[in-house]
Amino acid sequence: MHMATRTKRWTLAELHSLPDDGNKYELVRGELFVTPPPTEEHETILALLSRILEPYVAANDLGLVYRPRAVVRRKGSEVEPDLMVRRPRTGKRRDWTNAPLPILLVEVLSGSTRRRDFGPKRDFYVDIGIPEYWIVDPDGMEIHVLRPGCEDELATDRLIWTPAGAKAPLTIEVREVFGR
Repeated sequence: MHMATRTKRWTLAELHSLPDDGNKYELVRGELFVTPPPTEEHETILALLSRILEPYVAANDLGLVYRPRAVVRRKGSEVEPDLMVRRPRTGKRRDWTNAPLPILLVEVLSGSTRRRDFGPKRDFYVDIGIPEYWIVDPDGMEIHVLRPGCEDELATDRLIWTPAGAKAPLTIEVREVFGR
């Protein structure tokens, strides 16, 4: 008779006790995800996307563009998106627990992150109320745009971002995100 394997459920305390060894450790609903250091292609995409987003975010007073090492911590989970846009906390600075919710999260796919970016992380982002989530696919040179309550979009030419409070939408030429 085959017995089901019980999977360990991790806690935030256990997550925070892991070594600083160059890997990225994330916790989604008790499931630990480990990602090796990113490739140069991955970081170039994020640098180019940051270059596009930062002037728009500043001009529309939407907050700041955060890169890795910034986290989203909610409901016993902690993730480190590749990029996020959110308002900085005002008042006392503490930890990430009560930080404002991002208005945009971005993940760049790799072979080791595809399942989690489209699965557990996507579900978590929807559950906590993230208004927009982009999954950047370097292999397909496309961006999957996910918004709660809407059909998923696939941007291959242009991506239009219309965050609440912006004076006008931002139009991104997808090829520019990939340095083309």
